[in-house]
Amino acid sequence: MNFWERITGSDMTKEMKAFESRAQKLPADYQAAWEQINAYLWPHSDFTGRNLMPILDGVLGLLEETAADGQNVQEVLGGDIKGFCSALAGEEGAKSIRDKWREQLNHNIAKKLGK
Repeated sequence: MNFWERITGSDMTKEMKAFESRAQKLPADYQAAWEQINAYLWPHSDFTGRNLMPILDGVLGLLEETAADGQNVQEVLGGDIKGFCSALAGEEGAKSIRDKWREQLNHNIAKKLGK
């Protein structure tokens, strides 16, 4: 990845298009789950969203493997997709920009208080 791709985000655009083309090959219930996962994971992104690319790739790989095995999407993800995404983002250490701002604010307040 060169500097220009990193600045413009064109590398991420290419990667997201690749994810979407892979997701379109999945069965309809898996595609619906992919859309929900996408919606629930993006609030956990950093400023650029690059921290989510490996997570999204892993989830899409999981969906592809389980669809090939003929499993139901409910068996794989359970009934709570939002909880699945929260656990996944927390396990991977994906902090949102709000989490980073909160840490920075807490650090600044602690510094002002002399702790």
